[in-house]
Amino acid sequence: MPDMFRIGNCAGFSGDRVDAPGPVVDTLIELGGPCAVFFEVLGERTVALAQLEKRRDPLRGYEPMLERLLEPILKRCAGHAIPIIGNFGAANPPGAARVIAQLALRLGMPELKIGVVHGDDVRERIDLASLPVYEADAALDTGDGEIVSANAYLSARPMVDALASGAQIVVTGRTGDPSLALAPLIHHFGWRFDDWARLAVGATAGHLLECGAQITGGYYYDPGFKDIPDPANIGFPIAEVGSDGSLVITKAARTGGVVNAQVVKEQLLYEIHDPSNYITPDVTLDFTQVSVREIATDRVEVLGVRGGPAPEKVKATVCFDGGWMGEGEISYAGPNCLARARAAAEVLLERLRMRKLEVKPRVDLIGVASVHDGDRGTKWRTYEGGSPDDVRVRLAVSARTQDDADQAAREVLALYCCGPAGGGGVRWRTTPRIRTQSYLMPPGDLAPGSRVFTAAELAR
Repeated sequence: MPDMFRIGNCAGFSGDRVDAPGPVVDTLIELGGPCAVFFEVLGERTVALAQLEKRRDPLRGYEPMLERLLEPILKRCAGHAIPIIGNFGAANPPGAARVIAQLALRLGMPELKIGVVHGDDVRERIDLASLPVYEADAALDTGDGEIVSANAYLSARPMVDALASGAQIVVTGRTGDPSLALAPLIHHFGWRFDDWARLAVGATAGHLLECGAQITGGYYYDPGFKDIPDPANIGFPIAEVGSDGSLVITKAARTGGVVNAQVVKEQLLYEIHDPSNYITPDVTLDFTQVSVREIATDRVEVLGVRGGPAPEKVKATVCFDGGWMGEGEISYAGPNCLARARAAAEVLLERLRMRKLEVKPRVDLIGVASVHDGDRGTKWRTYEGGSPDDVRVRLAVSARTQDDADQAAREVLALYCCGPAGGGGVRWRTTPRIRTQSYLMPPGDLAPGSRVFTAAELAR
């Protein structure tokens, strides 16, 4: 019988449920055998937010819920030899490692071994003028803002090295999302870094698990059309990967949600531009021959994954200073609320013109036209649907200066008394903006690596 390794996902994005890790770890302990857990909390939007936080405070810029996520499971995982891997380092992996070290000391674990991956920060290495823009970002306008940060998608290798050096928890920043699950599989099975067939299975496991409850029914759930049991207690996923290349997706025991063929297919296609050429830093995946089979309740087998060589270029996401965003909202309810909301929107746009504020505006009528409208506001002006019970007007502007952004947002506040009638629930704020664009770098331009410390060493 082939050797089998289980890996569980404990978070699919920054802001995921902080009580999700417990049932995953409980299940892995009950089942026994070699296993690991990983946290995927770093999207490109999250990187930008982390960089903003680090600009405000150089000691921060890591996953803000780090302690809440880890405290319930850290000691239990260490006691049962369950490695933890996470990209909760975000813009500041050393800062995240120090927080984990302090948590470990509070839990009486001074010898906990913490691996810290470095090398994704390529700001001092990247030459934008010499690099091609990633095709999906070619139309993005970065303006002339200064570079705030540049982070490359690292492969699984530095995480594997950290595990090989005895790390019980590995902290990384920007890395390929599937690499978080692939690293402990490579370490456990001893796979070669050019064993494309097996790496493809491991990377597919990571791809399927990376968004947490999306593959246990979260994004599948559509009441009355696609129902799931106990959605408030949805379980997070676990992959069972065999040394023979077998792959089964299941979930934490005694939890809600569902793992069936439909949810696995939906997640398999998530973020896939070309199913025959899905690129990760470790291996190029071909999903064109994949089939899925329900083999038991909440157990789906995935077959037919194929792999090819890793890409010749790696993606690096560059964050630019994007100026400021001003944002204001006000609600109108009751009879004729849509007409009053439209009038408010027109007044706001006219006020920005009158005051000659240097902003680029957008107005949404939330509940009427927002998601599918453009910056010109054509849909909220021409909407002919039924009369809603309430409408919320949202003005958002981009500006080079905080003052212009603030003055534009405050025009929403002025509608309290300047009309139309019945406005309420005003809020407004300004926030710095980060613009992002991705480039393709030669892997040889990177210098990834890892170091392992004890909690006591890091907390000094």
